[in-house]
Amino acid sequence: MDSQDLAKYIEAKNGISKPWLLVQLRLQKLQERRTTLSPDAYEQELAGIHQDLMNLGEWWHGIEDEVFGSR
Repeated sequence: MDSQDLAKYIEAKNGISKPWLLVQLRLQKLQERRTTLSPDAYEQELAGIHQDLMNLGEWWHGIEDEVFGSR
């Protein structure tokens, strides 16, 4: 799935308010640009995405069923 398809999926699922999906989109876009970036630039962007993901923390606590589906 390319970044355009992923963006359409996120939009269709009303995922614009779900930051973990936006992280996936950023990762896909970075992957698509990887060959045009220097190794250092790629690593910096990847580190930034990783930090943003870690800043989300344990956002799912208390809403596990809603996020991951019922058990």
